[in-house]
Amino acid sequence: MSDLFLHNIYLKILALEIEALLLNIALKRYCPEVYIGENGHLIQTCHGYRRRAKNQAHEWIRGSLNDILVPVEAFHLRTMFQNIINHQERFDYDRIPAVVELCLQAGAIPSEEIVCGSSLPSSVPFQADSLSDDDLMLLGRETLKAWEALRSGVQRLLLVYPAKVCEHCSEVHIGPSGHKARLCGVFKFESWRGSHFWKKAEVDHLVPSKTVWYRRPQDPPLLLDDGRNYYGHAPAVVDLCTKAGIIAPSKYHCMMKLEGLSAPSL
Repeated sequence: MSDLFLHNIYLKILALEIEALLLNIALKRYCPEVYIGENGHLIQTCHGYRRRAKNQAHEWIRGSLNDILVPVEAFHLRTMFQNIINHQERFDYDRIPAVVELCLQAGAIPSEEIVCGSSLPSSVPFQADSLSDDDLMLLGRETLKAWEALRSGVQRLLLVYPAKVCEHCSEVHIGPSGHKARLCGVFKFESWRGSHFWKKAEVDHLVPSKTVWYRRPQDPPLLLDDGRNYYGHAPAVVDLCTKAGIIAPSKYHCMMKLEGLSAPSL
């Protein structure tokens, strides 16, 4: 995978932020659920701060790019088959996006901007409200293409290069043996405390799809808790792009319940 390809994917995926500025992504204040829309929804799925509550109504705030493209970081290794990182060595290694680390181990040419930065850049060169409907549709189409190319590329790389994920937390390691940094269970809501228990990582561990509730044309303007069994879901990126006028790929239609019944009126 070339350095040019790596840069191209990341620059295109930044188009999501421009959409976010215009479409007012709603984000739950006390849990990580995201909704693509101006006013959120009324489905009571909030578990509160540190999961101290259950099935509560959400309190919505403005979302951002990182709420859709969830940052997943990993240790940047000097060589793929180096010695296992011990707990006391955890600050001797940089943390970079896991996808970038996977590409570097696959032979991509590193750049200082990507290796030294821990997240995607967040600035955009123009105002989103200056875009026409045609511009937005083009932007949505290019963003969806970049998203699909990113996930497809990661899936192919994972067939060749080893990656691990902890069974008890979201820690990812790009390499054959995991690491021994004791980061598991540092949050009280995590069920396990101690060393990581590694298993093979999949695409969703490196590029989380961030599934959200999807509002269909037959659904009410504000999704209600009573209709939760009727509503569909979609990856946040896909839902965001459909708001720009793009038709979602057919592989998502089933989870989106496009042809499903609407919730009965109360």
